[in-house]
Amino acid sequence: MRRLPSLNGLRAFEAAARHGSFTGAAAELHVSQAAVSRMVKLLEERLGFPLFERRANALTLTERGRALHPTLTEAFDAIAHRVDRVSAMRSGPVLTVGLGATFAVRWLIPRLSGFHMAHPEIEIRIATGGGSAPMSDEWTCAVLIGDGRWPGYEAEHLFSSNLQPVCAPSLARTLRRPADLRTATLLHVSHWAADWPRWLAASGAGAPDSNGLSFGSYAMTLQAAIDGVGVALAPQPYIMDDIAAGRLAAPFPLALPMESSWYLVYRATRRGAPGFAAFRDWLFELCAA
Repeated sequence: MRRLPSLNGLRAFEAAARHGSFTGAAAELHVSQAAVSRMVKLLEERLGFPLFERRANALTLTERGRALHPTLTEAFDAIAHRVDRVSAMRSGPVLTVGLGATFAVRWLIPRLSGFHMAHPEIEIRIATGGGSAPMSDEWTCAVLIGDGRWPGYEAEHLFSSNLQPVCAPSLARTLRRPADLRTATLLHVSHWAADWPRWLAASGAGAPDSNGLSFGSYAMTLQAAIDGVGVALAPQPYIMDDIAAGRLAAPFPLALPMESSWYLVYRATRRGAPGFAAFRDWLFELCAA
């Protein structure tokens, strides 16, 4: 068992040492100056040594008082911080959703306010690293892109999509036919290396004159396209908001079906997780729209 002196006395001493007076401590603690003086005096008697040198118009910390004061300040600050964090903890359901970074930034997060408005009691925590990456058991569910086969998991089809070339509007005005892409800078996603060859073959444009530039994600590729670096080929859900806002333009109407689709993936045991049904229903309504 801890053998501690009076916590009220410690609080009174710490406040008085910080303010340099019993008056300042009394105002902070909402007690009288006499009460602070009495609590500090009792603390000193309990400890067996003085903490202040009392003069007519000032308090001066003794050597032991100076040694004790910063430790108490740190301890009380830590307690206050922890209490604030515990008070801020949500009491409602918490769902952790695994997502690919591009899907999160370019599709789900801009629409997430709708779910929050409908279900303010449910906290959604976004964990990136999803997409085509392995499922994590720390996630309540995930939105993954693939063929629908994740052994040991339920996988519900959300939507399929098409790939379409996009670029900055100024660059789009210089592209009149698919063959013009042969001399353009094509922006590739490294782990979807077959996208551009498939689209170019379908359009009859032929092989490009250079290898273009390769990026690690659709997010980086599309940012390069917005900045006028070249022409990207991306799923329509990732580009429709930028096209509507005028940041990107689609120079050609040909859209090639993707070989993979997006799925809601989760373990069957997570189906009854608090808040999961509401999130699932909202997600399917959003995809249908």
